[in-house]
Amino acid sequence: MIKIFRNIRRRLLRENRFTRYFLYAVGEINLVVIGILIALQINNWNEAEKNRDFEREILFQISQNLEQDKLRLEEIRERYLLALKSAELLISENQRHQTPDSIPFWLGDVIQFERFQPITNSYEALKSEGLQLVRDKELRKNLGLYYDDQVNLTINGLGDVEGAFNLQWLPILENQVVDFKFRHYLIVEDFSRFFNETNAIRLLILNRDNIGASVNHVSEALEKIEDIQDLMRVNLEAGG
Repeated sequence: MIKIFRNIRRRLLRENRFTRYFLYAVGEINLVVIGILIALQINNWNEAEKNRDFEREILFQISQNLEQDKLRLEEIRERYLLALKSAELLISENQRHQTPDSIPFWLGDVIQFERFQPITNSYEALKSEGLQLVRDKELRKNLGLYYDDQVNLTINGLGDVEGAFNLQWLPILENQVVDFKFRHYLIVEDFSRFFNETNAIRLLILNRDNIGASVNHVSEALEKIEDIQDLMRVNLEAGG
């Protein structure tokens, strides 16, 4: 094709047909420009298709990660709701006197901690490629709110409960515990002395408040996951 164009140009020059040569040159330039534009459009289309494929795949992977996070957070919330109930029973002197056999199990519910490690590998992969690849602005915003904000609040809240266990409960338990199975039961030498001669009641009140705050953070994280899952479902069903 290039050889044909070259021959046409030479023939026009030999025949001193400069006007036609000029018009032909302009037409040839236009053809080249159009060809370049078509090539760019095809390249942009291919790139857009690659981005859409990546978006669909990464959203599917994130949805699976979130489902695992959800199961773990629901487990934590269930245990901490039980801990809140048991803390209230332990704080009440009447309840302790009425059902002394239950005290070791209530203590086992309360004097413990939970940890949460979100699965972030797919979200980090998305961030490395660019969050803008998620076209839905609401979904993009909610992903950031969950992974960059709510997760940290939840981890920090759970960390407060763990910190209280290590710094406040352990020193008391080291001198009091007869038998202990984590998250199941805690038996001390003398329950009357444990509650009356230590800071146990004050710590139970602090624990109740810390655990209550953690339940709120966990519940907010679960709500955010549900919001994201709803938005993802719409995007994936629409073909990403």
